[in-house]
Amino acid sequence: MTPVVYCIAENPSLPDNLAARIKEESGCDQAKLLLSFPIVYIHYWPGKAYEYVDKNGVTISNKRFNVYVGESNDIIARTKEHYVAGANPENWQSILINNISESKLIVIGYSHFNKSFTLDLENRLIDYIAPGRNIDKLLNARGNPQNGYYPVEEFDAIFHSVWQKLRKVDHDLFLSLSEIEKSAFFKASPLKKLTQDQLDAKEEIIAKVYDALDKNKDGQLIFVQGEAGTGKTVLNSALFYELVTRGEEILGRKVNCHLMVNHDQQLNVYQQIAKRLNLGEDSVHKPTSFINKYTENNKVDVAFIDEGHLLLTQGKQSYTGHNQLDDIIKRSHVTVVMFDEYQVLTAEEYWEPAVLDRFKDLSFRQRNLLGLSQQLRMQCSESTLKWINSFIEFRTLMPFTKDPNYEVRAFDSPKDLHEAIIKRSNTDSLSRLVATYDWPYRQNDSPDNGKEWSVNIKEWSLPWNYETEKKLTRKQKNANRTKAWAEQEHTINEVGSTFTIQGFDLSYVGVILGPSVKYIKNEIVFDPSESYNNKAKQKRTLNDGSKISFGETFIRNEVKVLLTRGVKGLYIYACDEALRAALKTIAGI
Repeated sequence: MTPVVYCIAENPSLPDNLAARIKEESGCDQAKLLLSFPIVYIHYWPGKAYEYVDKNGVTISNKRFNVYVGESNDIIARTKEHYVAGANPENWQSILINNISESKLIVIGYSHFNKSFTLDLENRLIDYIAPGRNIDKLLNARGNPQNGYYPVEEFDAIFHSVWQKLRKVDHDLFLSLSEIEKSAFFKASPLKKLTQDQLDAKEEIIAKVYDALDKNKDGQLIFVQGEAGTGKTVLNSALFYELVTRGEEILGRKVNCHLMVNHDQQLNVYQQIAKRLNLGEDSVHKPTSFINKYTENNKVDVAFIDEGHLLLTQGKQSYTGHNQLDDIIKRSHVTVVMFDEYQVLTAEEYWEPAVLDRFKDLSFRQRNLLGLSQQLRMQCSESTLKWINSFIEFRTLMPFTKDPNYEVRAFDSPKDLHEAIIKRSNTDSLSRLVATYDWPYRQNDSPDNGKEWSVNIKEWSLPWNYETEKKLTRKQKNANRTKAWAEQEHTINEVGSTFTIQGFDLSYVGVILGPSVKYIKNEIVFDPSESYNNKAKQKRTLNDGSKISFGETFIRNEVKVLLTRGVKGLYIYACDEALRAALKTIAGI
């Protein structure tokens, strides 16, 4: 028997009539599944309407939804409980009761449902509903994810069957799986099921945080190291969500948690997560904003830092301190930082070894130094990872071994590369073109020719990220306001950079290696003199007063960020003729 999805309009007397309605409208077998077996249910009602502009430039008025997902062994008793709880204005159910005339109840049944199965289905539904572009609020916390149970092998097929039936109930609420899975929200969601590596780290960190807060420890630093694609963002998001939603159960009081990242695109994603999941819209910040808001005498409980390597380590116009991590630690009882020293890209973010070791030593002495090692982004073989690592770390171009699960291709022209990415975007929409910062670009400024900042290679040209946005209407800009750069349709005809895609996944990434990446005497050379990233080329004044340029290191890190964005594939065009030829002859791609 396939899953049963039953939908009914809600009204104040529904708990008294629900059993009879289900029996009358569903038939004996289906009614038995819905009334006598464990079930999953969904309450939903309209939120505030919003407008967006579709790919044809047409303005569409669409509705938003408030949603609650739950599971129970008795849908009748559970519905009565929710309606009674609605009398208390402090409960989420009061919102349901206030909108009862517009609310609907969905009940999902299946012959093999048991407690573990319904818990997992509840979790998966929450995971896929939350990223929807038309969700106002998701009003419940996620339950405990399950592992082994009977019949876990059926789960994926049953979930897909349930989702397709839900789309027939309301396709505005239940979007296509492909649209959801490509979203930046979904990829960073705290509701995702963690790998064992992430789960072990999460449980250890949560225990350390609770211990520190319970015993009034101060100045605690939990330092999590991991290279690109090892799941630091999802872990950070899950930790933040767990402490905000469940901290009170453990400590008997709410835990004052704040999350920060020094990256505009990732900040936007976290703000959307906090808003939709009721985590506190004022709890997500840029580091400088957090430092300016809180003091050593007004500390928060826990500060979560994503992309910790992007924190500032010297003063600038908006930040007058000396090291943002130091200042954040002083303003929180516990600081949890996700860090990858190989993604530092500018002089103002450079970490002197002695300074970085000081923080690692602090966390090590507190037994708070952790690491993530499993590559989760790139669905490729160890051989492919080794090939990319050899290119970046050892500056050696090795022969490439064909990977059945991950496509690596080199192109003879940027035009061919762009066309291949456009073709991929038709089926894998989160596919985009990116490039090293080897062509001029100045934010909030325009070129002397009055046109736009572009990547220009001979007769081929394409605008840099955000340039096309200037030509959009206000409604189009508003529609894109909550979307990451790569999620916006028009950006398929732009070139992204580390400033737009660092920390994000792309399905297929097309990388233009500009003149700063060369192949000389059988060695990959990173040449900062060819870069237009002045923050990478400028000299850094060290603590001993000496001034040193780390441009070559920053260009290498930039290339690593770009080459490791693709989940399914990596396409490359090299401006350097020798490198372009070597990719064909030596690498064989």
